[in-house]
Amino acid sequence: MPSLKEYFASIFGRKSAQKPSYAARDQRTWLYPDVHNATQMVVGTGQSVGIERSHNEDALLVLTGQLAGSQPLPDFGLFVVADGMGGHRAGEVASAVSIRTVARMITQDTVIHLLNNDHSMPESPLQDLLREALEEANRAVVEEVPGGGTTLTAAVLLGPQLTIGHVGDTRAYYIRDGKTEILTRDHSLVERLKELGQLTAEEASVHPQRNVLYRAIGQGANLEVDVFTHPLPKGGGHLLICSDGLWGVVPDDKIQRIVNNAPHPQIAAQELITAANIAGGPDNITVILVRFPKD
Repeated sequence: MPSLKEYFASIFGRKSAQKPSYAARDQRTWLYPDVHNATQMVVGTGQSVGIERSHNEDALLVLTGQLAGSQPLPDFGLFVVADGMGGHRAGEVASAVSIRTVARMITQDTVIHLLNNDHSMPESPLQDLLREALEEANRAVVEEVPGGGTTLTAAVLLGPQLTIGHVGDTRAYYIRDGKTEILTRDHSLVERLKELGQLTAEEASVHPQRNVLYRAIGQGANLEVDVFTHPLPKGGGHLLICSDGLWGVVPDDKIQRIVNNAPHPQIAAQELITAANIAGGPDNITVILVRFPKD
């Protein structure tokens, strides 16, 4: 009897992971038409347990808002991916608790202010709000999920700015102008060894401790959070947030090719999930892909 990995490959074929058939794509474009010339933000998501795992410890959240009319408000978006760890359901609970905590704090402190009649902005800078949200998520996981932990990468879109809060090795990318830029820094042992010049990128990719993190939500009372702000890419482009179940097995150039060639972010997200599973699917896979309009 073939293994699950062999069975999956026999259905999709390795060729299809590189470029899905036109017939399959034509069927999906009935639901997801070409949005390359869209004038608004478009979002796609995807998730899979993978081939080798028995349950899903990843979590994702997408909240978007737009108010048009005589008194328009800046476009708003909250995009979060968390990759839980700990086993015995601790990982999946930790990722869920952390995402809910971050979403609750950001919506209370940002969205509610935007909807006030006086159009008031939050009293604290968005970077401070996002840092506090991740710190609160850490406290919640420490208290509610002993032994559990999670990575978490959250991006808050407010008008022309994207503010990112990050802990762990879930990544955020910009994909634009034929280039892929990693916005976040992995808080992993191998990444630290690379920075110190003790490992090459090739050695890091196969290192037996490549999944060991030195910073994660739920792993201690004090948490250092990376927070930074980027302007939206000029001329359009994509924001990709994904767990290591994708970037750990699918090369950046292939991710870029899938994203750029797909007519819609939802189709691209599905193709990224398929590519990761055909590459072996050793871990849970989670993808959020946001396409920004051209100026």
